[in-house]
Amino acid sequence: MIRTRQLLAAASAVVLPAALLAGGPAADAAESAPAADRATAKQATAVGRGGAVSTVDPEATRAGLRVLRRGGNAVDAAVAAAATLGVTEPYSAGIGGGGYFVFYDAKAGKVRTIDGRETAPQSTTADTYRGISFDEAVTSGLSVGVPGSPRTWSRALHRWGTLSLADALAPAAGVARRGFVVDQTFHDQTAANEARFRDIVPTRELFLPGGQLPAVGSVFRNPALAGTYVRLGRQGVAWLYDGQLGREIVQTVQAPPKDPAATRTVRPGLMTTADLARYRAELRAPTGVGYRGLKVWGMAPSSSGGSTVGEALNILQNVDLGATYQADRTKALHDYLEASALAFADRGAYVGAPRSMQPGVLGQLLSQGFADERFCALDQAKAAPKPVAAGTPDGSYDTDCNGTPDSAPTASDTEGLSTSHLTTADRWGNVVTYTLTIEQTGGSALTVPGRGFLLNNELTDFDAAPTSADAPNAPGGGKRPRSSMSPTIVTDHGRPVLATGSPGGSTIITTVLQVLLNRFDFGMSLPQAVAAPRASQRNTKDVQAEAAFDRTGLATYGHTFVEPPASAFGEIGAVTGIELGRHGRLVAVAEPVRRGGGDARVVTPR
Repeated sequence: MIRTRQLLAAASAVVLPAALLAGGPAADAAESAPAADRATAKQATAVGRGGAVSTVDPEATRAGLRVLRRGGNAVDAAVAAAATLGVTEPYSAGIGGGGYFVFYDAKAGKVRTIDGRETAPQSTTADTYRGISFDEAVTSGLSVGVPGSPRTWSRALHRWGTLSLADALAPAAGVARRGFVVDQTFHDQTAANEARFRDIVPTRELFLPGGQLPAVGSVFRNPALAGTYVRLGRQGVAWLYDGQLGREIVQTVQAPPKDPAATRTVRPGLMTTADLARYRAELRAPTGVGYRGLKVWGMAPSSSGGSTVGEALNILQNVDLGATYQADRTKALHDYLEASALAFADRGAYVGAPRSMQPGVLGQLLSQGFADERFCALDQAKAAPKPVAAGTPDGSYDTDCNGTPDSAPTASDTEGLSTSHLTTADRWGNVVTYTLTIEQTGGSALTVPGRGFLLNNELTDFDAAPTSADAPNAPGGGKRPRSSMSPTIVTDHGRPVLATGSPGGSTIITTVLQVLLNRFDFGMSLPQAVAAPRASQRNTKDVQAEAAFDRTGLATYGHTFVEPPASAFGEIGAVTGIELGRHGRLVAVAEPVRRGGGDARVVTPR
């Protein structure tokens, strides 16, 4: 505990260049400027007070910051920023997708969560995807789940916000109407999806204007989405879940608007208007584990983030990782990689939709007794052959390391890498960490005609060929596929000290875990913890590692390495986070380089 407080105090004393601290009231004046005249510069770190916003995009960050400056709270700012990401990051976020909303309620002193994950149509069965190739499922109506983001936004605002949905969506509608400046990331993501975008008529018309890729530096406008946001704000989410917009979504899913000349197979989906009407954004209890005198809160299933991050931290409680890192950095990183593999083995065996999990298994996965037994399978001298076997979270644990690990099946990993994450805080002490997605970059590639947004392909996250219909992540009617999204809040004696999260498919879990270890064990400031090179071990033969990650010493332990997939552009994750110090001091952090860099701002810069 003393060490943790010393680290937090050290971070609060960090002195940053003045160039990083820009972002005062002048940003408000720029909000109404034409897109071509608006500043597009990003800053990775901001220090100050009064509230903070960190996202992957400057337009989204400024939208959230504008809400804070005008008296809104962290929830209002999060919804405004998320909606704006639906404009500027349409291949990763938007009203056609879903996500997980984690909120620290300062008034109650509690962490609250909303499960806004998409659900499968009621007619989905365990065999729906059997025999269908993953590539074919990706671009199809069959992969589209009932969107959860609009209900998430509405429920969060109703319970904890101060703005109406219309007011929260207004900044995003403005950006969609006047446009935003295309950066290299947007161009490259469009190029990576060009072939399938060309095969879907409304998608081609929207994202390949004039039949061409949007040029870097050009202005991209989406007036259809602006109109969708305005009408959604005016009529409420019933327009989608019970009304005309919902009928248009169902028509797009059931009869994908493919170019008749295209040779691609685009399967129709199963969604009905009854599936939309049935959808709910669920309030769930957060996961929570103690770590080095702190409390780490995360998202419960259908997310596997809270349980897997939590289990890995519990396993690592068995070593003084900070002291190990100071004496032998390689050994500490070995422990991190092996603990990750063990936690992922258990994730694959036991975590899925809440109704498919064994009663009480979540509590056992997060118990210290189970983690202590799993630590027995961690050889601190060498890397175990992967995949390692799952344990048995049954409440009876051998913590003296006399037994042998149990066996359970491991799961394949097809979770999309393209997601988005944002973090907000306000002057009253409320904090939001929110991960949202439409799955693969570009989702299903199906754009709802005339509405300006893509639909998700989240149902590819189910196990396509489950061992049984009641397996934790088997497809099924009304089920939510397992996710790795890991929005995380850390508290110290009930007070929030850090909020963070990341996109990146299943690498989200290891990215968040690595940031937490960097910050609380390895002595890094939050900007350093976010910028540090990353490696991800998810119970696979090889460790995925960025080029800058030093792997030389780890090879002597038996670890083997591969680069991240080409679709990730050689990067792992794209973190945003906010650290909350004493007396209202905030350090907002985004990626300095990954995914083109993020943007972090505070209401009142230091």
